[in-house]
Amino acid sequence: MSTRLPLVVANWKLNGDRELLTNMVERLQTLDAEQVETVICPPFVYLSEETSSIQKGAQNIASQESGAFTGEVSGRMLRDVNCYYVIVGHSERRSLFGETDDVVAEKVKATLSAGLIPIICVGETDEEREQGETLTVITRQVKAVLDVLPSFSDSLVFAYEPVWAIGTGKTASCEQAEDVHSGIRQILAGYNHELANTTRILYGGSVNPDNSEELFGSDNIDGGLIGGASLDVDSFMKICENAVA
Repeated sequence: MSTRLPLVVANWKLNGDRELLTNMVERLQTLDAEQVETVICPPFVYLSEETSSIQKGAQNIASQESGAFTGEVSGRMLRDVNCYYVIVGHSERRSLFGETDDVVAEKVKATLSAGLIPIICVGETDEEREQGETLTVITRQVKAVLDVLPSFSDSLVFAYEPVWAIGTGKTASCEQAEDVHSGIRQILAGYNHELANTTRILYGGSVNPDNSEELFGSDNIDGGLIGGASLDVDSFMKICENAVA
């Protein structure tokens, strides 16, 4: 049985408000932190809100530390408001804002330099899956990050999010998701076998209270990166409960 502590991350995207944050923090504090770790990633403007023992994460980070970069937020600034995690390379950042593998790699480096933990998103499109290129794409995305780091860090989290399953209501089957998660762990083992076994790999893509228990029961799925369902406190709580070790 895995000794990796399950991790469930709420990615609110461009949604949510102070009231939702207050209500969610209050409920999440009833969970046993030794059984499941929870993180809330609200829009930047809410990151300075007090969340007690519940960790906060940012949805993006600048690759630069400071300077004339209007609208950007640096790792130092995120640390200053007690942020702990950063989502890097989400498919929406890649597709809507043109973030390439190289840009994602630079942002991972900036995250680690600031003492923060990157949640590195990888995933294939529907067309790439149909062409049998899933693991080729995943391998390219993972290696693009690991190849620019001085060493494999124990402060990495990966999230497999098939692009075709994000916000579509489609979800990868447990077998599909487990196959890719296992493949990611094999790629990591090529860099550091020991850390590959301790690195948490999350699943993201239309996770909900109904499918999360089965997904989280897979050997290599260590929790979830939750989008739409994280905007409802009851739904997100049920998902977190389903992840309990």
